[in-house]
Formats: sequence, structure tokens, C-alpha cells
Amino acid sequence: MPATDLDAGEQGLYTLRMMTRTLCFLLIFSLGLAARAQDAATITVRKGDRVSLAVTPLGGPAGPAVTKVLQNDLDLSGWFQLVPDARGSYLVGGTAAGGSLQGRVTDSSGATILAKTYRGNDREVAHQFADDIVETITGNPGIATTKIAFVGTASGPKEIYFADYDGASARRLTSDRSISVAPSLGPGARQLAYTGYHEGYPDVYVIEVASGARQRVVKAPGTNSGAAISPEGGKMALTMSKDGNPEIYLTGLRGGMARRLTRTRGVESSPTWSPDGSELIYSSDQGGSPQLYRIGAGGGGARMLATGFAYCTDPSWSPDGKKVAFTVRSGGGFSVAVLELGGGAARVVASGQNPVWGRNSRHLIYSSGSNLNLLDLQNGRTTTIVSGLGKVSEPTWSL
Repeated sequence: MPATDLDAGEQGLYTLRMMTRTLCFLLIFSLGLAARAQDAATITVRKGDRVSLAVTPLGGPAGPAVTKVLQNDLDLSGWFQLVPDARGSYLVGGTAAGGSLQGRVTDSSGATILAKTYRGNDREVAHQFADDIVETITGNPGIATTKIAFVGTASGPKEIYFADYDGASARRLTSDRSISVAPSLGPGARQLAYTGYHEGYPDVYVIEVASGARQRVVKAPGTNSGAAISPEGGKMALTMSKDGNPEIYLTGLRGGMARRLTRTRGVESSPTWSPDGSELIYSSDQGGSPQLYRIGAGGGGARMLATGFAYCTDPSWSPDGKKVAFTVRSGGGFSVAVLELGGGAARVVASGQNPVWGRNSRHLIYSSGSNLNLLDLQNGRTTTIVSGLGKVSEPTWSL
């Protein structure tokens, strides 16, 4: 019955009922919103959160040595808070002896989430176990099994050194007694390209890291420098001036016909590959001061990246494809900056230069005077990993 057909008493009762229903609906709706807000709060994960992890001393003759390396790897990964056994959400244990590690990880209920046997020297098995722990618990790639190379002057001239990601087990790869610079590690750190003046001119050499065998692969007239090995390991991007002006070229890892990508009046240098190998970012002063440009690996037009800085060099494209790190100059010094390629302003993250990404796209290694530093961008922690090898510079990091 329409409300207009009711008498005065019925009209009042009808109005009261409608107001009661409205108030009940509003109360239920408000309670629902509050419940939803509470539910959302329970699943919020802060970026700085770390997983509590306990590492019990590994058994066996090699246990103490492997435990020390493993704890350092897990600490530097940035994903974990190392705690006593009773407080860990996960418990790491195992036995190490005779070039073998039997590793095991259990959760707080005692269920085994990782059990695996590793073979190699003490550092190798610890690194392998650490990376598996990181991936099993967080779903992210570890960095402990990666390698780095860099330029050092401990012997006088600039030579290329090779080491674990944390700077340990460093050894000299070159003994040219001239100038060896601009190293680039290929996939799995099996090959390394660098610029050497061994014959008196800047040419590009490729070293088989395991054997030390070396081959000069680019020796065209003029400058040949700054080779960057492609993600799949079959090609290199580099600067060549064989046609008069320093431009970016592509060539095979073992040399061959070089294909020119850029054509400007400036100096192009420091190419870095996109993770899928389809694009490059490089530095060019074609507009005056060095800026970063992006170009397809097949050629075509290049576009300048809006970094907000007047001087940009040494780009490094992150393995997740989302960021580029580079060197900027301001106030008479050098700093490391990071630009989100999806948009936004670049930000300075450290004082230094020559940044390179780890395969987790979370860590950077960069040079600062006589040191190489490891920077965790997520928590801001900086760790010196190389020192005492003279002036060190130009790090490269395997994936």
C-alpha cells in the first residue's frame, strides 16, 4: 500500500519503520567496512620486512668454515634476520665434509622445505645452499653463486681481477703490464670481454675464465672499447671509431662483421643490454654533455632518457628490466643514481661510480676510491667487499 493512502497513525508507524531499516542498513554497512579494513591490515607486508631465520652450526669437519660463509651469504642477501634457534621461522642445518654438503631447512612446525646435497669446495657449497634457501623461502633469485670482475692497480698498471660476489677469492686474470680496462662478464661468468692495450692500441679481448685462454676479437683501426656481452652470450655491443666517429656497434663474441647502430656527431659509449637482448641503453654527448639514450638492438632511432641530471654515464640495466643505474656528476664529485624506466624521477643512492646490478635487481656494486661497495637498495645497507688492491673501478657482475 502506498504511504499516501495511510491515516496519520499508520503514516507515523510507517515512517518509524523506514527509519529503523535505514539505520540498521547503515550500521551493517559500517561494520562491514571496518571488518574489511581489519582484514586488509592483516595481510599488509612492508617492504623492509625480513624473515627470521636460524642457522645452526653445521656438523662435519668442514662445518665451521661452511657455516661462516653461509651465514654471511644469508645476511648479505637482505631477506633474513638471523636469530637464535628458538626464535626462527625457519631452521637451517646440515653436515659438511669431504667436498660435500648435505643441507636441510625446516619450518617452525618441523616440516622439511629444502633438503639437498651439494658438491664442491667449502665456499661453493655454501653459496649454492644460500641461493637455494633464498629462492625457496622468498621466491627471489640469490646472488651468492655469482661472480664479479673489476679493474685494480695493486700490481701497478690497470689489470683485470676476478672474485666471488662478496670479493673473496680474488685473483688477477690479466698480466698485460699495460692497460686493461672495461671488463664485461658473460652468462655464468664463463667468458670475460675487456679492452686491452697489450698491442699498443685499444682492442677488445675475450678470456675463457676457467682456462685463462685469451683471444683478441676486435682489432679494427681506431678505438675499440667498452664491450658489453649480450644476455644470451653470443654478441657484444661496443664503441668503435673505425668509420671516424666513436659509435655503438654490434659484433659476435668472437668478432666478425661489426654492425653500426648509432650515427651522431657525438661520442657514444658504455652500452648496456636489456634483459631480453632487444634494446640497449648507452651514453652519448651528442647534445653537449653526456646523457643516456635508448635504442633497439636492430637499429633505428634513439631516444634520450629524462634523468634530470646534466651529466650521465656508465648505465647498467637491471635484470628485471625496470630500472637503470648510472653515474652522475654534480658538485665536483660522482654519485650513483637509479631511474625507474616506467616513470618517475631519478634518485641518487650512493657516492661513487660505475654501478652494476646483481641478478636480483635489488643489489648494486659500485666503485668508490680504493673500494668496491655492495649496496642493498631495499634496506640501504652498504658493505665494502673489495679493498687493498690499489685503486679499483669498473666492476662487472655475472647473472
